[in-house]
Amino acid sequence: MAAVRLSERLPALNAATLLLVGSDEGLQQKLAEAILREKRTCKISVHLTTSLPLPSEKHHLRPKIDVIVFLIDIKSKYSLQNVEASLPHVNASFFLGKVYFLVTGVGRVDSCSVEMNAVWKLGEAYHSPVLLCELELEGVRAATAQRLLRILEICAGHVPGVSALSFSSLMRNSAND
Repeated sequence: MAAVRLSERLPALNAATLLLVGSDEGLQQKLAEAILREKRTCKISVHLTTSLPLPSEKHHLRPKIDVIVFLIDIKSKYSLQNVEASLPHVNASFFLGKVYFLVTGVGRVDSCSVEMNAVWKLGEAYHSPVLLCELELEGVRAATAQRLLRILEICAGHVPGVSALSFSSLMRNSAND
C-alpha cells in the first residue's frame, strides 16, 4: 500500500481528477453523480474509496489526483475515525491546498455522534478547509457538487491567476471570520 502523493506525471490537458474518501459509499456515489451532471469546462474523473492507502498494484494506471475530499458524516464516529486513519497515507504536498474536509449531515444536529470541535481541529491541524453540507437533500447536493467542481478546476490549474494554495487559504480564512 502506497501513500497518495502528487503525481510525477504532467497534468493532462483539460482534465481533472477528484478523489472522494469516506465510509458512506451511497453518499459518495450520489455526490459523484451530481458532480458529473454539472456543466464543466474540462474532462472530470471522480474516483471513490472508503479509505486510504490505495492499492499499490494499480499505481501506474492511476490518473494524477488533483484534489482529495474527505467525507465526514456527523452522525457516525466511525466516519471521523476512518478519515483520521487515512490522513497519514496522504503525502504532505497535498496539504498545500489540495485537501478538503466535507462534513455531511449538519442539518441534523440532534443526532450528532461527532463533535464539530474535533472536525474544526482536524481542519486546523492539516491546514485544510472544512465545508459543511447536507448531501441527503438534492438541492444542497447539487450546490455542493458545483462548489467541488469549481474547487477541482482551480486545483487542476484550469482557472488562470488562482492557485490551489491561495484559494485554500482564502477558504480557511473566510471560515474563521
